[in-house]
Amino acid sequence: MRTGPGFLEHHVLADGAKVTVRHIADGDADELRRAFTTLSPETRYRRFLWDVSTLDDSMVRYFTHVDGHDHVAFVAVGDSPDMKSDVGYGVARFVRLAGEPDAAEAAVTVVDALQNRGVGHLLLHTLAEAARERGIRRFRGEVLAANGPVRQLLAEAGAVVQRETPESITFDIALDRDDLPLARWLRLAADRLSALPGLHALHDLAPR
Repeated sequence: MRTGPGFLEHHVLADGAKVTVRHIADGDADELRRAFTTLSPETRYRRFLWDVSTLDDSMVRYFTHVDGHDHVAFVAVGDSPDMKSDVGYGVARFVRLAGEPDAAEAAVTVVDALQNRGVGHLLLHTLAEAARERGIRRFRGEVLAANGPVRQLLAEAGAVVQRETPESITFDIALDRDDLPLARWLRLAADRLSALPGLHALHDLAPR
């Protein structure tokens, strides 16, 4: 399994920034708290679909203590100015759905300063690979119904709408071998919207 416990990848973004993608660890708790404080109210609301102002101890423990199979999370990090610690850029995770073992709720959160620079793409593609290796065939996401031309975007990306309310739309994106629906969603979102709509995990409260 390529995305097993020792997974670690180094990337260079188009603007030259260096990013490392790895599994989340228990020791990331403090940095997760700090990074959360940098998220704008808009990013927090787009990610959670309600107003979340702080992460309490139980939430942080849930986010950082994962089993690596049914609950998988990756972080994108860079070096701190003193090169002695990691600075959190983003988090991506999936949680397998009870009763639907081939489906998982997924979420991706990128700190505001790194949005629209490629970090979300790296995290989501890594998450998709890890999901396929663990028997996941589709990601379930949720977006705000008022988030721009989302319905048309979902249709063009090949998403299947599972539930729709006046507040939000819940949809599935298939994880094909070549990630075509997922790649199409990323491309269309980047072209149409000012910020990539986050895939939202209904029962998982981790940042995008």
